[in-house]
Amino acid sequence: MKFPGKRKSKHYFPVNARDPLLQASQQEQEEGSWVVGIDQTLVDIEAKVDDDFLQRYGLSAGHSLVIDDSTAEALYNELMREQLISHQFAGGTIGNTLHNYSVLADDRSVLLGVMCNNIQIGGYAYRYLCNTSSRMDLNFLQGVDGAIGRCFTLIGEQGERTFAISPGLMNQLQAASIPEEVIAGASALVLTSYLVRCQPGEPMPEATLRAIEFAKKHNVPVVLTLGTKYVIQDNPQFWRDFLREHVSIVAMNEEEAFALTGEADPLLASNMALDWVDLVLCTAGPTGLYMAGFTEEAFKRKTNHPLLPGAIAEFNQFEFSRAMRHQDCQQPLRIFSHIAPYMGGPEKIMNTNGAGDGALAALLHDITANNFHRQKVPNSSKHAREYLTYSSLAQVCKYANRVSYQVLNQHSPRLTRGLPEREDSLEESYWDR
Repeated sequence: MKFPGKRKSKHYFPVNARDPLLQASQQEQEEGSWVVGIDQTLVDIEAKVDDDFLQRYGLSAGHSLVIDDSTAEALYNELMREQLISHQFAGGTIGNTLHNYSVLADDRSVLLGVMCNNIQIGGYAYRYLCNTSSRMDLNFLQGVDGAIGRCFTLIGEQGERTFAISPGLMNQLQAASIPEEVIAGASALVLTSYLVRCQPGEPMPEATLRAIEFAKKHNVPVVLTLGTKYVIQDNPQFWRDFLREHVSIVAMNEEEAFALTGEADPLLASNMALDWVDLVLCTAGPTGLYMAGFTEEAFKRKTNHPLLPGAIAEFNQFEFSRAMRHQDCQQPLRIFSHIAPYMGGPEKIMNTNGAGDGALAALLHDITANNFHRQKVPNSSKHAREYLTYSSLAQVCKYANRVSYQVLNQHSPRLTRGLPEREDSLEESYWDR
C-alpha cells in the first residue's frame, strides 16, 4: 500500500536533504503512530500422541477440556521429554493482530498482558517471544510467577484432534499495569471479548475497563474483536450495550455477527452494528469481506465499481468515501463495501485460524497511517475533516482481503513477512489516484 510511513530506503535526491516544502512538518516524532492491545498471552502447542497418553491425563479423544495447572505442567514436561511436540506457536487473537500489524507496517505496536518472570530456553514462554515480531513492544508486560496460557492440540493415532486448555495466569493482568501514557498516544486500543468474560475474582476485566477509560479520556478509538460466537450468544444484549458504551470499531465473522444481531445476512448485521459503533469489519468466509461505516453526507464519493445487489440495494454506491466517526459527522451517511475472496481464495487452505485477525491488522495499519500523515503534513487537504481512515472504504476492504488470503495460505496465524513488493506497488489509495 502507498501509505505515508517509514521506508527502508529514501527515494528523494539528494539523499541527505529533506523536501524544503515539507521541512517544517517533517520532524521526527512518534506520537499516535502505534497501536496498543491487551491480550491473554498464550501458546498453541501441537503434538502427536497415542491413546494411552490421552487416558493417562484424563482426556477424551476429539473433545476440548480445560485442565488445571499441575496437570498442564506434567503433560507439557512429558511432551518435551519424549520430544513429541511438532509446533509451538505464539497465540492469542490480539497478539496475532498486533504482530501482523507490525509486520505489515514495519512499525511499533504495544502489547499489554502477562509474561513468565522465569523463561526457560526452548520452553513455551521462550517460543512466544521467538514467534513475535521484534517491532512489537513487550516492555509493558506484567511479570507473573507461573505459567501463561497454553492450548494443547494433541493429534491421536487416527488423526483425531483433542484439545487441552490451561489458562495458567493469563488473566492476572492488574489494572495498575495499564500505562495511561501508552494508550494516550496510540492510534487505537485493541481488545477482545475474552478479556471481559473471565472467572470471578480475576483482575483482567477491571484492567480492560481501566484501559477503555484511558482511551475515552484521550479520544482514542477502541477496537473490539468478538472472538467467538459462543461468548456472544450467551448474552447478546450485554454485548450490544458494551459496544454502544465503549467501542468505536467492531471486527467479527458472520457467525459472531448473527449471534450479536440475529441477522444471518452479513450486510444487514453490519448495518445493525452501526447503531452501536462507528466502523464494522465483517469477514464472511467464502462470501468475502464486508465493511460498514459513516462519512459526511456532503463529502461522499461515488464508486466506479459495479453497483452490487443485496439486502440493501446498491449498497456499495459510496464505497470510495473515507470513514469517519459518527461523532465527527454533522450529517452522517452510512457507507458499505464488499469484496470477494482474493483470487477466489487459496487453492488449499492451510489454516483458518487468524484470517480475521489479519484483516483487522490491515485496517489498523490504514488508521495508523492516517494519524502518521496528519502529524507529518497537518495542513494537507486530506485532513480538512476528521477522517478515521487514510484510504477509502473500498481500498481498506481490498487490503484486508489480501492479508486474509496470506494468512489462510500458511500454517501459522502470524505473518512471517509483509506482502510481496510487486503486489504492494499495484495497490494505491483512492486519494493517490
